[in-house]
Amino acid sequence: MNSHPNPLRSLDLFCKVVDNYGDIGICWRLARQLAHEHGLAVRLWVDDLVSFRRIWPTVDTLADTQEVCGVTVQHWRGQDGLFTPDDVADIVIEFFGCEIPPGYVEAMAQRSPKPVWFNLEGLSAEAWVEGCHTLPSPHRSLKLTKYFFFPGFNERTGGLSFEADLQARRQGFLANNEGPAFLGGLGVTAAEAQACKVSLFCYDYAPIAELFAAWQASPLAVTCLVPEGVGRAAVEAFLNAPMRAGTVATQGGLTVRVLPFVAQTDYDRLLWSCDLNFVRGEDSFARAQWAGRPFVWNIYHQDKNLHHTKLNAFLKIYDPATPAVIDLNRAWNGAYPGELDWQASWQTLQAELPALSGQAEQWVQKLLANGDWMDNLLGFARRLALEEWKSTENGLK
Repeated sequence: MNSHPNPLRSLDLFCKVVDNYGDIGICWRLARQLAHEHGLAVRLWVDDLVSFRRIWPTVDTLADTQEVCGVTVQHWRGQDGLFTPDDVADIVIEFFGCEIPPGYVEAMAQRSPKPVWFNLEGLSAEAWVEGCHTLPSPHRSLKLTKYFFFPGFNERTGGLSFEADLQARRQGFLANNEGPAFLGGLGVTAAEAQACKVSLFCYDYAPIAELFAAWQASPLAVTCLVPEGVGRAAVEAFLNAPMRAGTVATQGGLTVRVLPFVAQTDYDRLLWSCDLNFVRGEDSFARAQWAGRPFVWNIYHQDKNLHHTKLNAFLKIYDPATPAVIDLNRAWNGAYPGELDWQASWQTLQAELPALSGQAEQWVQKLLANGDWMDNLLGFARRLALEEWKSTENGLK
């Protein structure tokens, strides 16, 4: 028998955008990481190039195929199309069970050796995730098996995704005190930077007006930095003006400044520069944890309030979750029992921020011990590919 070759050189990642920026945000980070750190030929199939362009401005929304940062970006226009086995990558990933084209799946079954096929699932601290991680799912009619691969917060999951140089970049940014210059480049004044700095990225249904009222009454000044288009109705009501990048207003202890929508790498720097970050969905939720800063999470709404279960599962394991952190997270997602005293809760949380920052740094170290999601996935993929190659060589398939 010949020595085992390296069978994993190419990867196709399929992404359908449901949450405007969360889905493509995660997939774009993964695509770049897989290409740059692991040397794979990555093709990203995505159906919404407009949302993609908001987080990566060099994307051409009119191109069928384009090269962006070493990744081939394919505009995924639908489920139609004819594919041959030569069109199939060595590793095939569908994000959140997005149902890749039937013709592509049929070509996967005809390929020898067959590709390694993954369904990447959502991030959750719920206990059932550990039991489903790496479970096989045989195709109902073809000789193909798909494997579920979950991100997570412990060694019984795939871990969280992070670039190899992420922590070095963050530590350098902090050590060199680059935050003031970075924020200044976004229009933040020196006086605004001296206040408690909070980034706000949330869904429109979050109780922004209640939070703003608490900040206005705060004895310590708050500067809220919100990307253009986020929470438009509530933000424009505060500004008493259209929401455009550069617009700023102050009422009481609160200053709200509208920022331009920034690329992913600059969004990381924004998180690093703030004292507290409000994040939403999954991508910014994960990046807030790597930022080593306290945060409040706005979860994508699910029927029957299933997102409340997801929130509570995370708060149960999140080390910096003081009562004030728990209360504000629950109220922000409509899961707080009764009526929250927003002003009192905010003042408690604001006083805790220095201690919470230290705990958030410890949380980063805990997550790093679980390894990188993509490193773990590729290790598992290599074992599966070796099994497939041996079966093929032995004439079993």
